[in-house]
Amino acid sequence: MISLSLPSAGRASLRTLSGLALLVSASAVPIASHAQAAPKVKISFTEDSLPNGLHIIYSIDRSTPVVATMMMYNVGSKHEQPGRTGFAHLFEHMMFKGSRNVADGAHNGLLEKAGARAGADINGTTSWDRTNYFEQVPSNQLELTLFLEADRMGTLLETLNKEKLDNQREVVKNERRQSVDNQPYGSWLEKALLAVFPKDHPYQHSVIGSMEDLGAASEEDVKNFFRTYYAPANAVLVIAGDFDLEQTKQLVRKYFGNIPKGPAVPPLRSMATPPTIGREIREVVQDRLAATPQVFVAYRVPPAKSKDGAAVTLLTNMLAGSTASPLYKTLVRDKQIAVAVQGFNLGLVDGADMMVFIASGKPGSDAVAMETALIAELDKAATFIDQKTLERVRAEQRFQFVNGLQTTGGFGGLADQLAEGYTYYKNPNHVNTILDDYDKVTLPQIRALVASRLVPTNRARLVYVPAPKPAAGGAK
Repeated sequence: MISLSLPSAGRASLRTLSGLALLVSASAVPIASHAQAAPKVKISFTEDSLPNGLHIIYSIDRSTPVVATMMMYNVGSKHEQPGRTGFAHLFEHMMFKGSRNVADGAHNGLLEKAGARAGADINGTTSWDRTNYFEQVPSNQLELTLFLEADRMGTLLETLNKEKLDNQREVVKNERRQSVDNQPYGSWLEKALLAVFPKDHPYQHSVIGSMEDLGAASEEDVKNFFRTYYAPANAVLVIAGDFDLEQTKQLVRKYFGNIPKGPAVPPLRSMATPPTIGREIREVVQDRLAATPQVFVAYRVPPAKSKDGAAVTLLTNMLAGSTASPLYKTLVRDKQIAVAVQGFNLGLVDGADMMVFIASGKPGSDAVAMETALIAELDKAATFIDQKTLERVRAEQRFQFVNGLQTTGGFGGLADQLAEGYTYYKNPNHVNTILDDYDKVTLPQIRALVASRLVPTNRARLVYVPAPKPAAGGAK
């Protein structure tokens, strides 16, 4: 259920964008000339709110008889206190453990009987910045999704007990074992966050939290976390798809209107960071689970909410976003010193973000040689930056974004984009300005990022090498 906001590849084809007002200039020419008027996307929506503070966004699309709900709470791992890490993700699990009128584990089953698919249509995800829960069902099942979301928001604590907490605590610990502790290179993200962000910064720990903090969480600790952050005034509900607006407004008031507003949310700890790390950090990790070497290079970069947020994404993709990128061409095709190279940024919204480049080696290959080659390419990143590459990557990013809007619900779909716009910017219209943000990025802006951020004193290197195997049978 845990998710990271990492770039994903676009689908192979783009179906008709029914329900979206896709405005294309009649005089548009190929995108190689950026002076043209680029295509625009306009998502229509209506906003409302309840006296208890719940904000609701409605977006109607009658092209298919489905409707999606997205409940997004303004709580992620950045809201956790030192010694209490992993609570946001733990509660993502607890939200499926039953409430006053829904039995333990029945949430998904009820939705599946109504026509939803587990995983694709029904899920919850946690990031550093927010937690979301979503459902997509046939249009005539909308009331069921509203009932389920309201019941767990309003009454989950009535059924939460130590037995459930202990059960899900062990589930999360096992998830950590599988994804971090017993996974080749599994510690890279935690190590990179520790290096890139200052001590005790809200982004310095991973979403899944530590074994020690998860083990120390008491029933009262967890209940207080829910009371504070899982309240109507700290959430936004998005309903998108095929539905009747006035009838749906009545249903929302019926199910959510009587839930108490909840206490004031504590102020977020300071997210401020210096522009750079201030030194170069390097660690060699002997990994007993790794069969091949892998090198990670991480930089501190401006966050998604900053004026350079879109430029960070485009720069990352210019350098290592695809097999057409210069880092892939040099390290994989030309020098054949790596079998894969990739780059991405986490998309963190406050204070700073993290840009990461990864090179994967062949069995038995020299990790230091691969590290040296990757660093050499990153140190000359400025030579790879030109207008043609910027336009190519900009076009790819535009396509990925518009293509994602084909999906009404689910992770990254239309409802998710509207919810994130409100949660991060208090502006659901942000979805209609994202393409403009990409279009505004200039070559000098990209070059300035390279000059100020892709420098030795602003990076952390993690070199993973297969740990030597113990001698069979011991000495004789």
